[in-house]
Amino acid sequence: METKQTKGSLKEFVSLLKQLDWPKGVTVTALVLALFSTVASLAVPLVTKQLVDSLTTDLFNWKTAVFLFAVFIIQAVLGGVSYYMLAYIGETIVADLRTRLWSKVLRLPVPYYDETETGETMSRITQDTTILKQLVSDHLVSLITGIISIIGAIAILLFLDWKMTLIMLISIPVSMAVIFPLGRVMHKIAKATQAEMAKFSGLLGRILGDIRLVKAYRAEDTEQEKGSVAIRSLFGFGLREAKIQAVISPVMTLIMMGILVAILGYGGAQVSKGALSAGTLVAIIFLMFQIIVPFAQMAQVFTVFQKAVGATERIQQILGMNSERTEGISGASDEALTFKDVCFAYDDEKPVLNNITFNAVPGTVTAFVGPSGGGKTTLFSLIERFYHPTSGTIALGGCSIEEIALSDWRGRIGYVSQESPLLSGTIIDNIAYGLSERPSLERIRHAAESANALSFIEEMEDGFETLVGERGMKLSGGQRQRIAIARALLHNPSILLLDEATSNLDSGSEAHVQVALQRLMEGRTTLIIAHRLSTVIDADQLIFLEKGTITGIGTHEELLKTHQMYEEFAAGQGLA
Repeated sequence: METKQTKGSLKEFVSLLKQLDWPKGVTVTALVLALFSTVASLAVPLVTKQLVDSLTTDLFNWKTAVFLFAVFIIQAVLGGVSYYMLAYIGETIVADLRTRLWSKVLRLPVPYYDETETGETMSRITQDTTILKQLVSDHLVSLITGIISIIGAIAILLFLDWKMTLIMLISIPVSMAVIFPLGRVMHKIAKATQAEMAKFSGLLGRILGDIRLVKAYRAEDTEQEKGSVAIRSLFGFGLREAKIQAVISPVMTLIMMGILVAILGYGGAQVSKGALSAGTLVAIIFLMFQIIVPFAQMAQVFTVFQKAVGATERIQQILGMNSERTEGISGASDEALTFKDVCFAYDDEKPVLNNITFNAVPGTVTAFVGPSGGGKTTLFSLIERFYHPTSGTIALGGCSIEEIALSDWRGRIGYVSQESPLLSGTIIDNIAYGLSERPSLERIRHAAESANALSFIEEMEDGFETLVGERGMKLSGGQRQRIAIARALLHNPSILLLDEATSNLDSGSEAHVQVALQRLMEGRTTLIIAHRLSTVIDADQLIFLEKGTITGIGTHEELLKTHQMYEEFAAGQGLA
């Protein structure tokens, strides 16, 4: 089973490498330069052999010295240029991979984010891609040139003395017998380490993103313990990896040194007999090191390769996910928004909405009221196409919203929630957020004025260039709401979704926001979620939702007469 899994991982790794945008010309040039550098290094032992065997001063003349000096200079120059090229290749492909991942992540459906912590996704884009870059930049070409160096050195050794070469080749099957079993273990550890690192990143993202909640409820000690558990787990995986490395590296060194001692002993005996020249023995020792060094490096390459294969699996998982369906028709007319027998469940056992049917006519206000947990927010998520109905149809006029191009559909919707979080940046950035081109300052000022936001913005020292802080925390709740309303006004949507937009505000802020909302609602199809009936008492229709089912539709007066629970709601708020 493990062997099949490893083969599948290797196949995914090769498949991913093929998909990436390799700079082919640079790659070929780097390989050629590395090959020339390797060939130059193989020439040094042969020249050394001639020098030692001659032992005459007239052979070691200035020509030989210049030749050796030129070889060393060529090696240094080619090594430096190829190193830069390899770094360029690594940075290029990791940039391409991160671009693909970022593009994919932005277009994954909302259920993916429900099930996956933000930090875990961040780990895939940053850490997993970095491991792949390390393999390509630091090890891949050196592995290829190392293999060429080993093959070239063995070929020369066979020419110089085939018996000693055969003694040396005994080390290869012995080394493989050590490396391959440990490699499978390393692959499992690498996968587990990266999975644990992704979880740890998820924990960091969640805690640091809600640090005010942590501090408000004095949960520092609890969260510190959770982080410590994750850190100890990573520490354990790191030690397991180190144990394998502690076996691989010394064993490889031991095998190579054993072979070196055997060759020195055997070669020395051959030299004393006169069967082998001293120069040949020196050349053999030089060539041995040109085999030992790349062979020792392969142990490290093997470790990084196993990590890269593990990282590839998770990267391919994300790239292989289905993105949101974006194609469809554009320019559908603004007619009534219709729900017909819509059902929805997050999983098969827990239905959230049951047979929801209603019409929202353009220019009218539809308000959803009822107990918490009735499915009101889920209904809004269906309108925004974050989720898709289990059954039934949501249509605009006679056209299912699923047939409308996603960008066109969401461009018709303006959404203002009870939180209305802002993004880090300036006020002007947040008002113009989502627009392909930055509108003129005059348009932005007009939207801010219509949202009752211009006065407080101009009172700030930096005006529209004021930084709002993470999630807009430097602004009050009412100010954040009015910035969100200004953004919606600027986008000029035909359908407006208000999710308890004034529920968290004080009376002063609520008055400002209510005026701004009235301006925003003019001429639009407006749907409102409200717990306070006083804010929606004049709606064209109120829909009462209980446990995912509509139990009443009508105006305030109609529901007071026909719906007992609505009457109790109204009475509880002094409106009956």
